Amino acid sequence: MAASLPPSPFDRDRRNRRTLITMAAVGVAMLGLGFASVPLYRIFCQQTGFGGTTQRASGDINVRAAVGHNMSIRFDSNVQPGMPWQFYPEHRTDTVTVGARDMAIFIAKNMSDKPVTGTASFNVTPTQAGAHFTKIQCFCFTQQTLKPGEEVRMPVLYYVDPKILADPNNRDTQEITLSYTFYPVEQDKKPS
Repeated sequence: MAASLPPSPFDRDRRNRRTLITMAAVGVAMLGLGFASVPLYRIFCQQTGFGGTTQRASGDINVRAAVGHNMSIRFDSNVQPGMPWQFYPEHRTDTVTVGARDMAIFIAKNMSDKPVTGTASFNVTPTQAGAHFTKIQCFCFTQQTLKPGEEVRMPVLYYVDPKILADPNNRDTQEITLSYTFYPVEQDKKPS
């Protein structure tokens, strides 16, 4: 029986270097994935409608209306506590033809005696309908600054993609809720 020889220091150093290089590559890959995760998640949500993320389209999109197929759209509005705005939809509900463009108007009014800047986030429920709810024009994620007492009308142009009619996950969807929440945006304070 031959006795096994202990590993030489040369073999041990080579294995340690290989392990170190592998771990460094894993670390760099994890760091890269960390930076890429937000845009990748956004792309995933936009493509799948995950979490109620709506689709976006340009104004020149050509969609054929599904005549005879209507859907109720409900509009919801909120402001973060402490934000001195009134914010509400001009009409709480609308019945639209699937595939036809429609417009909703939201109204915001600054109730304070100072200019206030806000930005809105949104979601759609039921969440599976987000893949078929397409916004052509929207005020979301755009900073809005209102002077004291100023009131503005903000349009949202949208349509419900006719593909929703063939989607088994939306078989029972008869109403879609588009919800917006306005948050204050902290303005850079200039030293006096």
